[in-house]
Amino acid sequence: MSPRAIQLTQMAVTRAGNRLASVGERGSILLSDDDGKTWRQVAAPTSVTLTNIAFSGERSGWAVGHSGVVLATTDAGLTWKRLLDGRQAADIELKAAQVANQRNTLESARRLANAERLVADGPDKPFFAVHFFDETTGIIAGAYGLAFVTHDGGRSWESVIDRINDAKGRHLYAIAVDGARLYLAGEQGALYRSDDQGKTFTALPSPAGGTFFGITAGGGELVAFGLRGNAWRSADGGTTWGKVAMAPISLVAGIHLADGSLVLADETGRVLRSADGARSFQVMPASRLMPLTGLTQAADGTLVAASVSGFVYLNVTGKLMESDK
Repeated sequence: MSPRAIQLTQMAVTRAGNRLASVGERGSILLSDDDGKTWRQVAAPTSVTLTNIAFSGERSGWAVGHSGVVLATTDAGLTWKRLLDGRQAADIELKAAQVANQRNTLESARRLANAERLVADGPDKPFFAVHFFDETTGIIAGAYGLAFVTHDGGRSWESVIDRINDAKGRHLYAIAVDGARLYLAGEQGALYRSDDQGKTFTALPSPAGGTFFGITAGGGELVAFGLRGNAWRSADGGTTWGKVAMAPISLVAGIHLADGSLVLADETGRVLRSADGARSFQVMPASRLMPLTGLTQAADGTLVAASVSGFVYLNVTGKLMESDK
């Protein structure tokens, strides 16, 4: 706990009912019950950087971060408990790889060798993305292709590395969900789709070899975005892609707003909005720029952006409201 927690870099922000919740460096977890006007810190059972947060409904939430940490709350973020860490995750993957190696294939032998290295490395692999379909079924993903699913709210986890089957072990940075479909995006153009909540995965044809830091899905439109302003749009679930014209500045976060428009943020702090299905984007005005890390929309419609120092607030017409509160 720190009186300067509001000044720490916040990595992600989300909404749980009318409450906002943010996570960041040094295990900081911040809550706001007035659409971001004020924030308070709550205790977390970790001091490592937390990279992402997601809620299923108003009370059940999960946060992931460095050292393979996974936290959970059942009281809308007031209290948290640790469900998983990197050592436990490595052990789960090792046991799964040992079972798979009974098939005596080159692929299963490679997986076992990778799992043994994972255990030897210790808990140094972060998770970057989390999504829960409901209070019991969820997925987490992170560095070197690590991915696990749970069907009991996180009390137990199952490795799905073999279902993704990426021989390169690329980092997985983002998860997006559209109905029953789930998408993963990551390093070196990695793109995957699951039509059954993570039971199986299909590698999608990637339109670019650069890293995707984010992916959004909604309204029949899929948008993958990332390094050097690469942004691609698909209207058929990722089978084919069309390039979206953007400045060569890395895109780091995205969200669909309540009015159906899509908002993206780049590493300079610019916020860009599309009202035509990601065919074109316009820059939303701001009085000054700072690197942004995550986006959400408060209950009153305010666009709330987490940053390297506090939060930035914009209304949906693009006027800057407040910053650094």
